[in-house]
Amino acid sequence: MDAGATIDAVRDRTETERDRLGSDKVLIAATDATLETEAVLTAASTRESGLADILGRWADESDSDVATQFGAAAEAAAERADRIDADAGDPDGFIDHLETVSGTARRVGAGLVAAPLLADRFYLQVVSFFINEADEQRADTFREIRGEASALDDGEATLGHLSESGRETAAAAATEAIEAAYDDYAETLEAMGLDPKPIC
Repeated sequence: MDAGATIDAVRDRTETERDRLGSDKVLIAATDATLETEAVLTAASTRESGLADILGRWADESDSDVATQFGAAAEAAAERADRIDADAGDPDGFIDHLETVSGTARRVGAGLVAAPLLADRFYLQVVSFFINEADEQRADTFREIRGEASALDDGEATLGHLSESGRETAAAAATEAIEAAYDDYAETLEAMGLDPKPIC
């Protein structure tokens, strides 16, 4: 299983969770049902700031090849947080999960594969929110942020530094991280009396 196949395996294993995390309920969960501009900006800043902090620490703790990729991803997340220009809130369930991940291969999967796959779904709804608010400037900004945050270049390059077994470990960790994000989302909605499953 090469790097591309590893990412495809994670997509296949987490299709249901990612589909649900791409629904319009994701911002209800992320903002505690406060669907206002500042709350949405805070949710986005929380994710990017937390990711930048964790990836930066991982860069300091990793070997040279992987450290470079973690460092580049950390800088990119910090730059996105600066563009969002809002105070971060308490870490969300995904960021809390990343704090528990240890081992290079597992960190590659969680931080450089799961995070972009989740960002793609999250920022889809952020863009939609600002379109609905008729705030085209912010919608355009978040279109750019979505494209950058969901890019898997760092993940694919770093998976290439791992052994076959390392890539399998990374895929398992990425799947676990996405499931953790979904569990947090589902629990948050259920506490509000909402069903995380789509209504068919």
